Amino acid sequence: MRVLVVKAYILVQAQLGKSRSVAKAIANVRGVKMVHSVTGLYDVIVYLELPDMDSLSDLVVKRVQSLKGVERTHTAIVV
Repeated sequence: MRVLVVKAYILVQAQLGKSRSVAKAIANVRGVKMVHSVTGLYDVIVYLELPDMDSLSDLVVKRVQSLKGVERTHTAIVV
């Protein structure tokens, strides 16, 4: 039986000087597989795998967007 998993990237814009602390905090969230601080329009890129869309929505809203230092996010679901 094949288990379906929702895979997605979250692009995070952080407040000035907060990208490293935001990346560290996100790295500890269950379901997150990789976190990278990057240059460009976004400050942190997150790759995650979760069992369903509800879990993804909860993670983005309750665990990432609520972190101190996060200004905005953009989620891209892998198709």
